[in-house]
Amino acid sequence: MGSFGMLARRVVETEMPVIVQIQQLIRGAKNAVSLAQGVVHWKPPEQALDKVKKLVEEPSVSCYGADEGLPELREALTRKLRQENNLNKSSVMVTAGANQAFVNLVLTLCDAGDSVVMFAPYYFNAYMSFQMTGVTKILVGPSNPETLYPDADWLEKTLLETNPVPKLVSVVNPGNPSGTYIPEPLLKRISDICKNAGCRLFVDNTYEYFMYDGLEHSCLEGDHIVNIFSFSKAYGMASWICNLFSALNMILYGLMQIAYPTEVEGLATQLLKVQDNIPICASLISQRLALHSLEVGPEWVQERVKDLVKNREIVIEALSPLGEGSVQGGEGAIYLWATLPGKYTDDFKVVHWLAHRHGVVMIPGSACGCPGHLRVSFGGLMENDCRAAADRLKRGLEELVKHGLVQ
Repeated sequence: MGSFGMLARRVVETEMPVIVQIQQLIRGAKNAVSLAQGVVHWKPPEQALDKVKKLVEEPSVSCYGADEGLPELREALTRKLRQENNLNKSSVMVTAGANQAFVNLVLTLCDAGDSVVMFAPYYFNAYMSFQMTGVTKILVGPSNPETLYPDADWLEKTLLETNPVPKLVSVVNPGNPSGTYIPEPLLKRISDICKNAGCRLFVDNTYEYFMYDGLEHSCLEGDHIVNIFSFSKAYGMASWICNLFSALNMILYGLMQIAYPTEVEGLATQLLKVQDNIPICASLISQRLALHSLEVGPEWVQERVKDLVKNREIVIEALSPLGEGSVQGGEGAIYLWATLPGKYTDDFKVVHWLAHRHGVVMIPGSACGCPGHLRVSFGGLMENDCRAAADRLKRGLEELVKHGLVQ
């Protein structure tokens, strides 16, 4: 019974969640602080929490709801998509988290043995979702070394030359783990390449509100496009698992509805099969919190995102010992992408060393398909705590560059 032979090969061969490894590392390192996990330091809006507190004892929130989500939440999200994202032919479905939304879509649209496309550095949970559902032909494309934009020329060539054509292409905008945004003209080109090749495009817009330096986020809509959105980052609801995703002429919200145009007949029915067999429905109390959070409007989020600019500056300065040109990204999301000195391809070893010797933790780039790098999050700590963590990081990197992995 203890043999790996008794376990599903697709799960055994799936990467171990890097976040689980990092959590274990934090517990094992004395007084370590985290610049690792992709969270924000604020909690949901007070007025939304106050309204939800009054619902806790209502019998209705302890029951199952509609698989596709509360009707009033789906209606509010549909308005949001039209007004903020210019998605006018989309409707919504609620799931218990963006990761679950991604799995729903993969299970619905891909068969075991299909091929899919991602770009390095990629979001590790998306890669794992493909692996554990049997999609093992994962074609990982390059990004521009200077901008970290997905290489559209490589994509066009790959989709033309791969037979059968990959089922889907997955991108994150702005990026996780890089914090790089995809300019609208490039996103349109990627979309056109996918449409002409006959494959779907998944765009993860989790960090749509997290844009800096005057940059603006954009969304595309089409029968071949799936857009993923999230409440958990913007409204500080990570542990409430209240996310969303939009699909083609429809939206699947992380707590949301599934609807779709006649061109994709049968898709909603198949997605509901998957939904009913994983969460049945997303938590009703979380859906209510999401609904009341939407009422405060995007300005509430944008004010808090402005404060992260200082955190970003603090962490960029802490990464300066790595040298000029070693830090990229940060145009959006809550991440910076740092290149370690050439001899440190074992970034897991560096991460462990920084945690135990200097008390600061990050994500190793090898978890995102790029050994020799670090993903550094600047969203999870308030400014003073971020500054203290950055001081540890800078001291650690200075020692790394000058003296190596001193024990």
